[in-house]
Amino acid sequence: MRVEIRGAERLSFRERQVVALKEMGLRSSVIAARLGLTESTVATLYNRARTKGYEVVLVLEGDPLNIMTPPETDDEFDAEGAPQ
Repeated sequence: MRVEIRGAERLSFRERQVVALKEMGLRSSVIAARLGLTESTVATLYNRARTKGYEVVLVLEGDPLNIMTPPETDDEFDAEGAPQ
Protein backbone atom coordinates (compact mmCIF):
# COMPACT_ATOMS: atom_id res chain seq x y z
CA MET A 1 0.00 0.00 0.00
CA ARG A 2 1.20 3.48 -0.85
CA VAL A 3 -0.16 6.89 0.20
CA GLU A 4 -0.05 9.73 -2.34
CA ILE A 5 -0.80 13.39 -1.81
CA ARG A 6 -2.12 14.56 -5.14
CA GLY A 7 -1.80 18.28 -5.73
CA ALA A 8 1.21 18.45 -3.41
CA GLU A 9 3.10 20.52 -6.00
CA ARG A 10 0.83 23.44 -5.06
CA LEU A 11 1.88 23.21 -1.41
CA SER A 12 4.95 24.66 0.26
CA PHE A 13 7.46 22.31 1.88
CA ARG A 14 6.11 23.06 5.38
CA GLU A 15 2.51 22.63 4.21
CA ARG A 16 3.44 19.23 2.79
CA GLN A 17 5.02 18.21 6.09
CA VAL A 18 1.97 19.29 8.08
CA VAL A 19 -0.49 17.65 5.67
CA ALA A 20 1.42 14.36 5.69
CA LEU A 21 1.54 14.25 9.48
CA LYS A 22 -2.10 15.36 9.86
CA GLU A 23 -3.28 12.73 7.39
CA MET A 24 -1.35 10.12 9.40
CA GLY A 25 -3.63 11.06 12.29
CA LEU A 26 -1.23 13.04 14.45
CA ARG A 27 -2.56 15.83 16.67
CA SER A 28 -1.48 19.42 16.07
CA SER A 29 0.45 19.48 19.36
CA VAL A 30 2.50 16.46 18.29
CA ILE A 31 3.13 17.93 14.83
CA ALA A 32 4.17 21.24 16.37
CA ALA A 33 6.66 19.55 18.68
CA ARG A 34 8.06 17.36 15.89
CA LEU A 35 8.53 20.26 13.47
CA GLY A 36 9.53 22.91 16.03
CA LEU A 37 6.47 25.06 15.33
CA THR A 38 3.64 26.46 17.41
CA GLU A 39 0.22 24.81 17.27
CA SER A 40 -1.23 27.96 15.71
CA THR A 41 1.38 27.79 12.93
CA VAL A 42 0.47 24.15 12.31
CA ALA A 43 -3.22 25.15 12.08
CA THR A 44 -2.39 28.00 9.69
CA LEU A 45 -0.28 25.77 7.45
CA TYR A 46 -2.94 23.05 7.39
CA ASN A 47 -5.74 25.50 6.61
CA ARG A 48 -3.67 27.16 3.89
CA ALA A 49 -2.95 23.75 2.34
CA ARG A 50 -6.65 22.86 2.41
CA THR A 51 -7.55 26.06 0.54
CA LYS A 52 -4.96 25.24 -2.14
CA GLY A 53 -6.54 21.84 -2.56
CA TYR A 54 -4.96 18.44 -2.35
CA GLU A 55 -6.20 14.87 -2.28
CA VAL A 56 -4.90 11.97 -0.24
CA VAL A 57 -5.08 8.71 -2.16
CA LEU A 58 -4.34 5.16 -1.02
CA VAL A 59 -2.79 3.09 -3.79
CA LEU A 60 -3.30 -0.61 -3.14
CA GLU A 61 -1.03 -2.98 -5.02
CA GLY A 62 -2.59 -6.34 -5.88
CA ASP A 63 -5.50 -7.34 -3.65
CA PRO A 64 -4.42 -6.76 -0.02
CA LEU A 65 -8.04 -6.44 1.10
CA ASN A 66 -8.99 -9.70 -0.60
CA ILE A 67 -11.98 -8.10 -2.33
CA MET A 68 -11.19 -8.71 -5.98
CA THR A 69 -11.66 -12.48 -5.98
CA PRO A 70 -15.19 -13.41 -7.06
CA PRO A 71 -17.19 -15.55 -4.63
CA GLU A 72 -17.30 -19.30 -5.12
CA THR A 73 -21.04 -19.15 -5.73
CA ASP A 74 -23.49 -16.35 -6.34
CA ASP A 75 -25.60 -17.69 -3.45
CA GLU A 76 -23.25 -16.01 -0.95
CA PHE A 77 -24.21 -12.49 -2.04
CA ASP A 78 -27.40 -10.55 -2.78
CA ALA A 79 -28.05 -8.54 -5.97
CA GLU A 80 -26.02 -5.55 -4.67
CA GLY A 81 -23.03 -7.72 -3.82
CA ALA A 82 -23.58 -7.66 -0.06
CA PRO A 83 -23.13 -10.86 1.95
CA GLN A 84 -26.35 -12.65 2.83
